Amino acid sequence: MEKLNYRRTFFIGLAFLSICAFWQMYDNVIPLILQNTFHLNETFTGAVMAADNILAVFLLPFFGTLSDKANTRLGKRTPFIITGTCVSVLFLMLLPFADKNQNFIMFVACLAVLLVAMGFYRSPAVALMPDLTPKPLRSKANAVINLMGAIGGVYTLLLIRFLVKGGARPDYIAVFTGVAFLMAAAVILLVLTVKEKKIAAEIEKEEIQEEELAGEAIAENTKELPKPVKKSLYMILLSIFFWFAAYNAVTTAFSRYAVKVWGLEGGGFADCLMVATVAAIFSYIPIGMISEKFGRKKCIQGGLLLLLISYLSAAFFPVYHPAINIGFILIGIGWASISVNSLPMVVEICSLGDVGKYTGVYYTFSMAAQIFTPIFSGFLMQHISYRVLFPYACVFTILAMITMCMVKHGDSKPQAKKKVWEHFDVED
Repeated sequence: MEKLNYRRTFFIGLAFLSICAFWQMYDNVIPLILQNTFHLNETFTGAVMAADNILAVFLLPFFGTLSDKANTRLGKRTPFIITGTCVSVLFLMLLPFADKNQNFIMFVACLAVLLVAMGFYRSPAVALMPDLTPKPLRSKANAVINLMGAIGGVYTLLLIRFLVKGGARPDYIAVFTGVAFLMAAAVILLVLTVKEKKIAAEIEKEEIQEEELAGEAIAENTKELPKPVKKSLYMILLSIFFWFAAYNAVTTAFSRYAVKVWGLEGGGFADCLMVATVAAIFSYIPIGMISEKFGRKKCIQGGLLLLLISYLSAAFFPVYHPAINIGFILIGIGWASISVNSLPMVVEICSLGDVGKYTGVYYTFSMAAQIFTPIFSGFLMQHISYRVLFPYACVFTILAMITMCMVKHGDSKPQAKKKVWEHFDVED
């Protein structure tokens, strides 16, 4: 089997890097602007933060399918990536001016266009890697792509940490500019180095025979799932909903929580998130090894336990203390333990049925949680207290632990990775 072209995969991953850099900024800065500049309450702030996931349910499949049917001189995905990035960068740079001038209508209008533009090229950007990578090498390539995404997230957190100063209404223009610059530079470099149409033609020619064999395998792999297997599937899908409800509540509300409860000013809250992200990056390899030895279910359960300990500990800190970062290291490791193993476990459970269909169901449950939880947790924080955030996360984590105990299938141990890179192969 041929070797993965790591250089080309790195350049393909630039699109995902730019996307992750944006979403890190969106999750942490936009809620602060909505509250500090436009004085939205927690419920409405949560509703705005859920809007991207609501749009994603409709936009991602639509634009993904549209790019499947495209046939241009630049290829299928590249025109979407270029157009989406250009529009996104333009409206991204308008947001800090709307914030500075306290123009709510302009801010909401720009944000709406920005979210649609991000949805326009998100699916095509993700689809570019499998388009330009031979099937046997996609696991390795996806590992590189996910590592690139993590780097994009850390980049934005560093911008927030060092460029956002204190005060009730910090000036975010430097952060927005830094993210916009990275998005533009990444996609320009991608277009200059990756000739999509030429590479796709070469890959397609090499895989004609393999596609025919895959067609026969799929035809044999569409049996109805047995009832006990279905029960395991339902339980892990519920677990996915619960742990995303817990984790997404923390990630979307943490910047506000850190300011309101712990008294962190400016971009100080980014330290905790950066610690969690870096911990996740460094834990992928050992987690992969643990999964190989003990199985995916135990690894997920261990990750849930780490999350529960971390959320519970954070709830008892009345003010910020450096020891909190230990908890965020555990959050990074715990979430990596879950995300590395969850989708592969669903696929393992559904190996007797329509894998594609059930993979779609996986994303439906994870996306539904990310629509539900910013609104519901925001409502509770508004009407009870900000301090409800971590207990809220504890409750949903416990529910995930209960439902995971009822999963009896799909726990085969993954094969040992031949390359270090493969341990970064995370699908979430």
